Amino acid sequence: MSDLEQLSTLIGDIYDAALDPTLWVGVLENTAHFVGGPAAALFWKDAASKSGDAVYGYGIEPYYQQLYFEKYIKLDPLTIGQFFAEVEEPVSVADLMPYDEFLETRAYREWGRPQGLVDTLNVALDKTATSAAMYCVFRHEQTGLVDDEMRRRMRLIVPHMRRAVLIGRVIDLKTAEAATFADAADGLGAAMFFVDATARIVHANARGHAMLTQGSLLRVVDGKLVPNDESAEQPLNEVYAMAERGDAAVGVKGIAVPLMALDGERHVAHVLPLTSGARRRAGTSYAAAAAVFLQKAALDAPSPQELIAKLYKLTPTELRVLLAIVQVGSVAEAAETLGIAESTTKTHLHRLFSKTGTKRQTDLVKLVAGYASPFAA
Repeated sequence: MSDLEQLSTLIGDIYDAALDPTLWVGVLENTAHFVGGPAAALFWKDAASKSGDAVYGYGIEPYYQQLYFEKYIKLDPLTIGQFFAEVEEPVSVADLMPYDEFLETRAYREWGRPQGLVDTLNVALDKTATSAAMYCVFRHEQTGLVDDEMRRRMRLIVPHMRRAVLIGRVIDLKTAEAATFADAADGLGAAMFFVDATARIVHANARGHAMLTQGSLLRVVDGKLVPNDESAEQPLNEVYAMAERGDAAVGVKGIAVPLMALDGERHVAHVLPLTSGARRRAGTSYAAAAAVFLQKAALDAPSPQELIAKLYKLTPTELRVLLAIVQVGSVAEAAETLGIAESTTKTHLHRLFSKTGTKRQTDLVKLVAGYASPFAA
């Protein structure tokens, strides 16, 4: 199978998993092999509390998976990296810190090295002020560090991974069977519409009908679904038309289209193609090209950590040291928490003093407290 054929099949499988979560482990196996690694995971991280959990994983032994979220997530230098990367941007170890420094960390020495893992390519699929939904593919010592080809392949599938994860979060359906999909749609908290390639409504769930009756966000014109926010109409219509040509044609458009209601309330629309894979059964039943899910938009505020890092131009490692100093106090304890040498911690601490205009560790604690953020676990 050529790379193009493999990618097309993979995209279809990714979208099927949006409706049938039992498919995710197989999808992760195939995406890992396509991108170029022996293991992959979908997980979430909260950098404020240094906690998280794996949603789906492939290729990591259950013992090590549990160990990571119980212990090493608190020591992982890549956790803080989510605040420095844009959504959908692949990030490796070398993007966040000197690789030689990474080899000193406890997270690598005690978790990565015993498994033969030497690098990982992480992508934030969704971000809030404190946490992020992440997708990563690990790199083994047999294949070496993340390279340009791995990044290229990752970028080919990430938009589709993001669309599937966001839609899966909205609908949380347990099956992709057409009849149950339609039945379950009426119980969704989000409004849902089936539309054809011209935006004509062929089915709507109860929330969708209620939204049309209210009329602030959407209206019907000649049987077509039309947003009151004119800026959203063309992007949505484009993705409906592309959905009729299959999963790969949809591409990166229409993943999360923002819409403003007449009353000022913000919403977001997610579009799932229904003309390929297991989803075709649902689409064929209604002569639909796509399913549109609409929900209120969450506040898109930067995290306090991100604000501090950008304001003082801190590197990811400097931010890690800053938060460790705030949490545990002494340089020795911070170094132990981070899993790096005490001398390295002191070097970063002096850079923090210089960048923030402070002279003592207590000044750094006051600076962080000024942002009123619960940094401590």
